[in-house]
Amino acid sequence: MEVLPELYAIFQGEVATVTEYGAFIKIPGCRKQGLVHKTHMSCCRVDKPSEIVDVGDKVWVKLIGKEMKDDKLKLSLSMKVVNQGTGKDLDPNNVSLDQDERKKRTFRDYTSQKITLEAVLNTVCKKCGCKGHFAKECFVQPGGTKYSLIPEEEEEEVAAAGHERDKKTNLADDSSKKRKKKKKKKHRDKQSSESDLDSSDSDSDGAQLASKRTKHSGKPSKAQKKKKKKKHKKKTRD
Repeated sequence: MEVLPELYAIFQGEVATVTEYGAFIKIPGCRKQGLVHKTHMSCCRVDKPSEIVDVGDKVWVKLIGKEMKDDKLKLSLSMKVVNQGTGKDLDPNNVSLDQDERKKRTFRDYTSQKITLEAVLNTVCKKCGCKGHFAKECFVQPGGTKYSLIPEEEEEEVAAAGHERDKKTNLADDSSKKRKKKKKKKHRDKQSSESDLDSSDSDSDGAQLASKRTKHSGKPSKAQKKKKKKKHKKKTRD
């Protein structure tokens, strides 16, 4: 039985082969080899592994992964977390390894899922004027972009229905106002025609009254006075 090094163990191995995607390292004490991927060769970007190592080179590596694939054990090694001069572990807590694992995880598309917000503050920020947070929690810079809560679909539907109702009420108000205006105009025209008729009737009545007064008044007119004077002269002559 071949004894394999433990996980996260550090040892020095010999480069067996170099490929386009990395280098295979011989593990001391057994016939197995581990792969150092080009992303684990250096902290800098590596395009060609042959520029970093050659066959037969002695390198310090750290065992960072064991995986069974097709009934074969595959070992993953890393050079960048080990000092190549002294063999000291540069990542004893495996922080950089965890970060690399997170980067490898596939990104999930959450755009189709609906985000539900709970316990939203029913307040308005005095700094930016948006809803849902206080001024002390506001991160908007002066003159910068403003952010506010997106209304839910139900609220949008209610707002749209209210807008349509307002339109209908406005149209009904406008039509009622127009009808009232028309009625007022008709009423004014009737009043003016009635006033004209009343004025004409009053004029005719006044003329009739004046003629009656002249007939019934006891005072003689000028023509009558002249006739009387002529008759009086004739009588005196006779």
